[in-house]
Amino acid sequence: MQLSQSLNAQSLPFEAALARPSRRDDGKTSGSPAARQTEPFSELSLRGDAGQCLFLLAPMLRELSQGDDGRWLTLVAPPANLSHGWLREAGLNRERILLLHPSREQEASELACEALRLGRSHTVVSWLDQVSRPTRHRLLQAARIGRAQSLNIRLG
Repeated sequence: MQLSQSLNAQSLPFEAALARPSRRDDGKTSGSPAARQTEPFSELSLRGDAGQCLFLLAPMLRELSQGDDGRWLTLVAPPANLSHGWLREAGLNRERILLLHPSREQEASELACEALRLGRSHTVVSWLDQVSRPTRHRLLQAARIGRAQSLNIRLG
């Protein structure tokens, strides 16, 4: 079966972008193979309908929740529509997922850093609106200490 109308970026109800590789102090680009081994931080920006954005995230989160690593997939400050019901419907392994919501006294970035630093999670996915350079540095350091990956998702 062929589609009579081709898809283009203007017809899609969402937009996705990966953060561009940044220039490190040693002159390497963070997208190079050597840099990827030392840069445990990634960022994904999704714009559009919240339901469509979650539809795009489902396969990635499902894969992360079913990986071979015995540690947790931790979700820090997820959007309200990413509920236990959504996790079940999306086919994620809910027995390997921690949902963490920051308290009034604790910022989401601090909670993400703590989850990374403890090393009990293979990946910590956070939903932070803006990641400043100092926050990014703290996330990187915490991920290195805990031998984990940090993924920030910006929804817009």
